[in-house]
Amino acid sequence: MARGKRRITRSTAQKPPERSPELEPLTPLSTRSSLTPVPMQGEEPVPTSPPEQATEEAPVPEPEQEIPIEPVSMASEDDTCPACKDQIDLQSSAVPKENWIRCDACKTWYHWLCAGNGGDVDAIDKWYCKSCVLEKPSRTMTLKLPTRKSSRKRTQLDYANLNSGVESDPSRWLRVIQSKPIKDDEFKRMKGSDVGIEWLENDEDAMREPIVIENPEGLGMKMPHENFTVSDVADIVGLETPVEVIDVASQSNCPGWTLGRWAEYYNKEPSDRDKVRNVISLEISGTPLADQVLPPRLVRELDWVDKFWPSTRRGKGHPYPKVQLYCLMGVASAWTDWHVDFAGSSVYYHILRGCKVFYFIRPTPANLAAYEKWSGTELQSNVWLGDMADEVVKVTLHAGNTMIIPTGWIHAVHTPMDSLVFGGNFLHSYNVRTQLKVVDIEKATRVPKKFRFPYFTKLCWYVADKYLRDLKGKEEFSSRLLESLEALSSFIVSEARIMERGSEAAKRDAKDQVPAERVKDAPALARELRWRVRIAAGTESDDDELGRPVKKVMVNGHGSVNGVKRKRSPIEPGGKAGTGVGTGRVQFRNFQPKGWDVVEDLPKEEERQMVKASYPGEAGWQQRWIKWDNETLGEDAGWQASVERKREVTVKVRKTEGGLERQRIDRVLEKWEWPDAPGEKAAEKEDVDMEMPVGEEEDSSRKMDEEEEEPEEDAQGTRANGPAAMAVVA
Repeated sequence: MARGKRRITRSTAQKPPERSPELEPLTPLSTRSSLTPVPMQGEEPVPTSPPEQATEEAPVPEPEQEIPIEPVSMASEDDTCPACKDQIDLQSSAVPKENWIRCDACKTWYHWLCAGNGGDVDAIDKWYCKSCVLEKPSRTMTLKLPTRKSSRKRTQLDYANLNSGVESDPSRWLRVIQSKPIKDDEFKRMKGSDVGIEWLENDEDAMREPIVIENPEGLGMKMPHENFTVSDVADIVGLETPVEVIDVASQSNCPGWTLGRWAEYYNKEPSDRDKVRNVISLEISGTPLADQVLPPRLVRELDWVDKFWPSTRRGKGHPYPKVQLYCLMGVASAWTDWHVDFAGSSVYYHILRGCKVFYFIRPTPANLAAYEKWSGTELQSNVWLGDMADEVVKVTLHAGNTMIIPTGWIHAVHTPMDSLVFGGNFLHSYNVRTQLKVVDIEKATRVPKKFRFPYFTKLCWYVADKYLRDLKGKEEFSSRLLESLEALSSFIVSEARIMERGSEAAKRDAKDQVPAERVKDAPALARELRWRVRIAAGTESDDDELGRPVKKVMVNGHGSVNGVKRKRSPIEPGGKAGTGVGTGRVQFRNFQPKGWDVVEDLPKEEERQMVKASYPGEAGWQQRWIKWDNETLGEDAGWQASVERKREVTVKVRKTEGGLERQRIDRVLEKWEWPDAPGEKAAEKEDVDMEMPVGEEEDSSRKMDEEEEEPEEDAQGTRANGPAAMAVVA
């Protein structure tokens, strides 16, 4: 239908072409798109109001508001737009004019060639026709945001030392396992009530290999009820809470997931899931769900964060290591590749629903070296780590089972059925050396900080500060604990050296790790802790690690350390330089022996009597009296003597690795006086005093005492009047 020349008001221009519902194009449109599909060929247009009627009904506007429209001839109404030009132009540009665009204000459709600026129509977000822009100049065309392109690699490590993200079959390693030698575990099955600090102190093998608690009763642990589901987790923690999801096939992160989306995926039938995915890093501290989860009693008694991180610096608004409460959700066939938990931390692991199968490799030096070689390299994609280790042990856990995994154990996990697990990580003081070894492996394999134990070095400073105060307070520790403290002290001494000798950036980083509100002089604290730990362990040199003799460097024929001569150490009590008497291995200055568990003093015994005894005046009397026998007594002895005897008995007991040690110290002090001494009594008394001064009495006592303890002086603090002989026996 031809249109004559006419004037169109804005009200007419705003009226979109009417189409019948059944002829509406079927191509879906985005809610924010301004694009329309190409009109279907052969589609009959729906007639609109005749031009004459529109002209008659439209009010006559002022001349300055009129928008002239050029006449269009020989074109159907469905092929034209309000901005179309003459028919020749339409026919010559038929193909480009198949792109339409709609004004977002008046909703009128236009050819992009007629009304646009010649740009890419697919890039337009909002567009307005000229009439609408004249009506409201603030209306401007906007473009769609460009598609976000991340500069990061597509395959990201989700956990320390998982594989590099090469696509593979999620069941690949499960098939590999079928042909590998796997041993069934022989780990302890324990009652919950037996898993406590007492077990750790009395069993030398405690926390050295995994244990399984089949029934959680007595563990001192709290968990949600057994009907708790993944949907409950999402509802309590929050449907919009971001969650890190792992694509099992590539062991890489899947970005953009929330708990609500994860719950929807988890609740699908296995056949409806597009991929096998896994969640192993949802930390729930500070959420309402945390109120329903409490770690086992043993974990709370050992956990460095609970014991040493200040309670005033934990909780909302304070950064601290949040690794104690994890919720793990895996679907059937999920697989977590070989790894060691960050910083070698120990793990408690409770199966609420489902089943898990663990594969363990013992953390021997050789196995850890193999793991370091395998981790982060192409070997991860091609090599079964068990082929590089001495053995692989398999443990299967079912609903209601709890397992505690000690420091440094290398493990992989298979999920045979949909599972819901609660667990957490914790560092403790009984295997610090292995924890630090794993930290070194993480540094060597360049594990991103995101996947390391948070605030690890700062936590070590808190631990060191507390143990130093305990050692100053004379608190005693087991040899196992002292070995761990020696490793800890060496680590913080290395941090102190970085503060003193490192680059400026390294110095700043090391100082930032020190809790300034608690530690005022970090280098001094580190070295004092190492010194006191070695004293408590009985180590004999500042340069010896516990149980590790240092290789000595000779300088001018004398022992030295690092090429510098050591000062002469003090001789043991009772020794004399050059005599070899009383000398032995050099000890620390102010050295104190290892303490005893029980020290008991028996009641003192005192007696006085008169006996006949030889007077100590003739030559050789010292040898006769030092024998401590009765040769000096008897009727023929000659002189009547008064003897005052005091006896003290001390019994000591302490436990050792193989049993116990017991010591009995019997001290006897005698004072002899001869009232009827010869006339030269005064002179002899003086001679006796010169021969037996108090200092020599004490030296003699130390020589005969197994513990090298000095005997007590006389209650009056004075020597006997008149010629006297004293003796102490132990």
